[in-house]
Amino acid sequence: MPHDATALRAISSMATAPLLRELIGDYQRTGGQATELVSIGGVDALRSVQAGEYFDVVILASGAIESLLEKDRVLPGSCLELVRSNVAVAVAAGTPHPDIGTEQALRAAVLQAPSIGYSTGPSGAGLMSLLQRWGVAEQLRSRLVQAKPGVPVGSLVAGGQAALGFQQRSELQGVPGLEVVGELPEACAIESTFSGAICSVSRQPAAASQLLAYLHSPATAPTKRQHGMAPA
Repeated sequence: MPHDATALRAISSMATAPLLRELIGDYQRTGGQATELVSIGGVDALRSVQAGEYFDVVILASGAIESLLEKDRVLPGSCLELVRSNVAVAVAAGTPHPDIGTEQALRAAVLQAPSIGYSTGPSGAGLMSLLQRWGVAEQLRSRLVQAKPGVPVGSLVAGGQAALGFQQRSELQGVPGLEVVGELPEACAIESTFSGAICSVSRQPAAASQLLAYLHSPATAPTKRQHGMAPA
């Protein structure tokens, strides 16, 4: 439990962690209720809420929020879409940037890459679906390197474990030793929506609702864009 008994307790995946830390800081500075944010791998965050661990607010990929709603772990009617984030491609700093301007060029770059990093989250699922659509999933299986939950794909690329990395732009930008090549072309773009909801175990649902309303508000749009995301 929080040291401050009145503080809200929120949990998120790593994808939105830097954004949420900044927005929650702004919220508190403008008189909003104190909030403690726990950010871990999305898979682990989902398990924690499913297991009934105490949180007032959960912010995860929309599919995960829907599964929590089905299991009565979040309050019906409390779900709000907060941000949309596109998957981007990254390489180690100082290495050549492949052409990813078209779907055909991206496919060629992927086939030429000696190793490809991807996540356990929605960006990774989206990449695997794309490889299946291209009919190259089996061909590339031995070259795929999946980051462990909570481990940024960018760290694999910067550390030389993967030549190409695929993850939300928000998680790739700012990683030391990494350069973002760009987002996937429109024809094969992978977009993830992240939503927030009030946990069914919350003892402060009204305060949790106020926090979510702020995170959803137009006032947060500039900060969302600074973090490589778009307001939902």
